[in-house]
Amino acid sequence: MQPIAPGFPAGFVWGAATAAYQVEGALDEDGRGVSIWDTFTATPGAIARGDTAAVACDHYHRHPEDIALLADLGLSAYRFSVAWPRIQPDGVGGPNQKGLDHYRRVVDACLGRGVTPYVTLYHWDLPQALEDVGGWLNRDTAHRFADYAAQVADALGDVVDHWVTVNEPKVASHAGYAAGIHAPGIRDPRGGVAAAHHLLLAHGLAVPVLRERMSADGELGIALDLTPVSPASQDPADVAAARRFDGNFNRMFLEPVLRGRYPTDMIEWFGGAPWLQDGDLEVISAPIDFLGINYYRGHVIGAGDGSVLEGSGTPMDLDAVHVIPPDAELTEVGWTVTPTGLHDLLLQLRDEYPHVPLMVTENGAAYPDVVAADGTVDDPKRVAYLDSHVRQMHRAIADGVDLRGYFVWTLLDNFEWAEGYKARFGIVHVDVETQRRTPKTSAAWLGAVARSNRLPDGGSLR
Repeated sequence: MQPIAPGFPAGFVWGAATAAYQVEGALDEDGRGVSIWDTFTATPGAIARGDTAAVACDHYHRHPEDIALLADLGLSAYRFSVAWPRIQPDGVGGPNQKGLDHYRRVVDACLGRGVTPYVTLYHWDLPQALEDVGGWLNRDTAHRFADYAAQVADALGDVVDHWVTVNEPKVASHAGYAAGIHAPGIRDPRGGVAAAHHLLLAHGLAVPVLRERMSADGELGIALDLTPVSPASQDPADVAAARRFDGNFNRMFLEPVLRGRYPTDMIEWFGGAPWLQDGDLEVISAPIDFLGINYYRGHVIGAGDGSVLEGSGTPMDLDAVHVIPPDAELTEVGWTVTPTGLHDLLLQLRDEYPHVPLMVTENGAAYPDVVAADGTVDDPKRVAYLDSHVRQMHRAIADGVDLRGYFVWTLLDNFEWAEGYKARFGIVHVDVETQRRTPKTSAAWLGAVARSNRLPDGGSLR
């Protein structure tokens, strides 16, 4: 058997991703409205240590510096999100020109450094005014999203060719509306399923809006957080629990987007689909140009005791437990390090949905990084994490997966939602007090891989 060539396909995209609310700060500048995360972070006990995103990474003002840093590392693409409240402070009506002008400057900064912008329209920062009338529990919010998408595309469509409609509708719905651990903090298991549907409907309604305004060479997709799921044993109860978890986590999003249907077994488990209207699935399954995959870990699932899987944000009682092997390697936030799961997931998608190209739109890990006396930040665990996952991507490409690119999560240590600033995912260290940026060892490592477009020497498949 011949060894696999270490190179990635020509044109493979190497980039870094951020989200507006996590990095921008400037929450009350240039006409920005209030978002659900502003309200949620003001709730006592909602965010670790009471952290807020009032300043975050000050990326609103420092984006030229940050984009230059990304380019100097050797990365060629920047995936960032637009804050809906900056464009429509109340979620309706005409656009706030200052907000549109800001994102035009961000795009121009990218293009000026030879960096391709990938614009995400929704990364969880819903205008609070829309939440006040039901948020994603209200079907009308999907139509308001299409209006907002049109305003952004009208302003940026001449310079942006790559669009992501919605980021992780599962987390936005399950964690925000079912489990209440993310904004807006609602605990309504059945409502979480409806919110997920409305987020997918928003995606589908935005697709033709973007198609009308993007260039002929443009492309659009959606970013889903996905995970391979395996049963803890071959006991029928474990197998059934794993199947339900896979349905809730993966198939309830993949199937409507890529096949225009919901999984029958899950609809039966949820007791019906009163939120589904005629024509919705045709809208949701509008053709996309790529599927974004946010991958962090695999899941081993066993049968539970009748309670909801702790910490999962599952919208219904799935009667499951997340099994963590005693010798498992864990990140700082307690997630298992399972790089082979990325290979398995990519092959599964290749086999089940062969018509759609794939992109890894997020992948990364949190570790307790420390600034050394000489001012450097060495993060060998993150380097090992990225190395193992990049090697599994390369292996999947050799196995026939049409994988087009990779975005590390994330460029900068940032406001990590309910974890505040404790969980550091960045390849660039950010001092919250001084805003000093320090590229970590992982930044240099990934930049070298990106510049060469090939696997580094050494390493292993884990």
